Amino acid sequence: MTYDITAIRSRFPALAAGTAHFDGPGGTQTPRPVIDAVADALAHPLSNRGHTVPGERNAESIVIEARRAVADLLGAQPSGIVFGRSATQLAYDFSRTLAKTWSPGDEVVVTRLDHDANIRPWVQAADRAGATVRWADFDPATGELTVDDIRAVLSERTRLVAVTAASNLIGTRPAIAEISRLAHEAGAFTYVDGVHHTAHASVDVERLGADFFVCSPYKFLGPHHGVLAARPELLETLRPDKLLPSTDAVPERFELGTLPYEFLAGTTAAVDFLAGLDTCATGTRRQRLIAAYTALEAHEDSLRTQLDKGLSSLEGVTIHSRAADRTPTLLLTFENHGTVDAYRFLAERGVHAPSGSFYAVEASRRLGLGDTGGLRIGLAPYTCTEDVDRLLTGLSEFLTSR
Repeated sequence: MTYDITAIRSRFPALAAGTAHFDGPGGTQTPRPVIDAVADALAHPLSNRGHTVPGERNAESIVIEARRAVADLLGAQPSGIVFGRSATQLAYDFSRTLAKTWSPGDEVVVTRLDHDANIRPWVQAADRAGATVRWADFDPATGELTVDDIRAVLSERTRLVAVTAASNLIGTRPAIAEISRLAHEAGAFTYVDGVHHTAHASVDVERLGADFFVCSPYKFLGPHHGVLAARPELLETLRPDKLLPSTDAVPERFELGTLPYEFLAGTTAAVDFLAGLDTCATGTRRQRLIAAYTALEAHEDSLRTQLDKGLSSLEGVTIHSRAADRTPTLLLTFENHGTVDAYRFLAERGVHAPSGSFYAVEASRRLGLGDTGGLRIGLAPYTCTEDVDRLLTGLSEFLTSR
């Protein structure tokens, strides 16, 4: 296993500006191969998909390759990959579609841990259908959302469980495979928000038991759009609202309008870049991705250890990320110091660690932080030990400067 952080960082033009980025949970920086793939797609003929003229063939090839790449990334089938504007848009689209089958008395489970994109679409869809929303809570003292927390709100009337694979606010990774098993035993689907999880750990949708799994390429070095993975046979049973002349084939049935071909080309390049993070890995792209994520997790775990040790030496810092299984994402608050002030202080020193609740407003409230949240520190594939040192130095100076 080889993880050459110097070589990896050299592929990111944005890093030349000198900023130490800890804003990965909100969106990562972009490596050169992704930039080139987007530009290359736009530099060649493009038109609506088809097989006659070069522009049609180029568009068709880009879409096919992007479905294959994302399927390799997620352990899914290419014919079950749906592209959308964003994970939020996909959640709204699928909530409206699934809610067509709900009736008064049916129940939908959402969690206090989730990003609002995996809460509000389901709450609003349930309200329109007359269904009941059941809330699964998490322990603010530990950050844990357990299987028992989900079990407590399941019933024979549960139709869907919406749950995050990793909290974008505090990093908690619930036991999704077990949660999916419980949901299926109750006769419910699982809709899993994998946006934050996919940036840090290898995904196997089948192993997770997720009926629907969403992620966003711009959180793992790619362009801005959303992806949903589901079994093709499940997608065949769903009837979304669509234009009359548009295709009814799966997965295109769920893709409204013309796809962003250049972004899909960039997504394929991002997956290929991830597959090359471990320079010693061989085999299929899926096999190389699994090896790469093993190397990435080891790299990020090492940095998180460095970060945890440094934070422990600072007085007046509260770390709200405490779950046993979590991503390298920490939420901090400070005694007698505001997190927005910390964000601005660090920014002046070339360190980007933003402050907020980051759309995880229910989680922020449950932690007792209201809608304000805290200072979020997120590691990414290009984060290095020097970045962590700069962050820790900046925080130390901030806490002693006033």
